[in-house]
Amino acid sequence: MKLVVAIIKDSDAMDVSDALVENNFRVTRIASSGGFLRRGNVTLLIGVEEAALDNLFETITQACHTPPSPTEHKATIFVLQAEDFVQLG
Repeated sequence: MKLVVAIIKDSDAMDVSDALVENNFRVTRIASSGGFLRRGNVTLLIGVEEAALDNLFETITQACHTPPSPTEHKATIFVLQAEDFVQLG
């Protein structure tokens, strides 16, 4: 199991979140800011099996519609090993 931390522009947040849910990814959205001009970002936390990472990356890439400037990216993604995944009822 992997924990993916994806940082995207706030202008793409709804499209990316909707695309992830449509493709059966579970996502938690956190408002954040960063970068030189403190522009608005959204940080997405996504739990995913390693075999689904390519599909996840493609989904995020296709859903980001705001063209990045030369000093920006569509998304910044960190993939971390998740030892445990527990949902409490």
